Amino acid sequence: MLACMLAGQDIESELDPYSQLVSQSAERVSPAVAGIEARSGGGRVRGTGSGVIYTPDGYLLTNSHVAERADSALVALADGRTCEAVRVGHDPATDLAVLRLSGSGFPHAAFGSSAALRVGQLVIAVGNPLGYQATVTAGIVSALGRTLRTASGRLIESVIQTDAPLNPGNSGGPLADTAGRVIGINTAVAGGAQGICFAIGIDTAVEVAYQLMRHGRVRRSRMRLAGQTITLDRRVSRALERSESGAVMVAEVLPDGPAQRAGIERGDLLLELDGEPITGVDRLHRLLTAERAGREIEIRLLRRGKRHAVTVVPEAD
Repeated sequence: MLACMLAGQDIESELDPYSQLVSQSAERVSPAVAGIEARSGGGRVRGTGSGVIYTPDGYLLTNSHVAERADSALVALADGRTCEAVRVGHDPATDLAVLRLSGSGFPHAAFGSSAALRVGQLVIAVGNPLGYQATVTAGIVSALGRTLRTASGRLIESVIQTDAPLNPGNSGGPLADTAGRVIGINTAVAGGAQGICFAIGIDTAVEVAYQLMRHGRVRRSRMRLAGQTITLDRRVSRALERSESGAVMVAEVLPDGPAQRAGIERGDLLLELDGEPITGVDRLHRLLTAERAGREIEIRLLRRGKRHAVTVVPEAD
């Protein structure tokens, strides 16, 4: 009698709340996670990684460093199917790429928002590390607004730091919240460290994916600086008569670029671009459109407690 009762018991009720959240999230996002084998024109394998399908007609997000040297790719789905894919475009500046799978009716993930993330929030990573398909790891958001320098020397901004373990092959796979919504694309592990992993925020990824699908490349202008999103103290926001609490703190000004020529300094807080509020790095990226390249724009900033306005002429990227 007892055995029958146990056999009929809901398995989920046996899990502690933490395990339930991880399990439910994995069940929702894992069907859309794929393994990628990037190939050259001669069929030579040039790299492997992971990706996440985000439309039923087969558009897939992954890392640029997974797909940039590939003329085509063989993609392995969670249900055991394999299919060919072509690269739609890639953006080394954000280490993101879009592939298009042949076919239709694919399982696809839902996107969340990286802007709504909180430090300490539970997240899971899904991918194919070392060839082990659909591997799930869990951790927390360790920090937000990080700046990451890639192996090529490029700076990627507004990066999520997490301690969800990643290994070779996880690159390009999703970082998801407890509802199974993708909130980041896993990209790197800090060398020589444990529990320091990074993901590109999904708000950035969505904007990049849209441009890659439309143009095959990302069209933007740039000021040649690195920054991180910060939250202003409420008293500072009131003193500035500013309803938005977010801003961008300049972490680095690259030499001989538009920002340096305009007199922007490390530590400056960027508040507005041509009257539009700069609420974070993602917002700044969206404001630096291709149309602003070569044109004068006004940046309002806070430096050592005093307001300043500078004129910048962004470069085409």
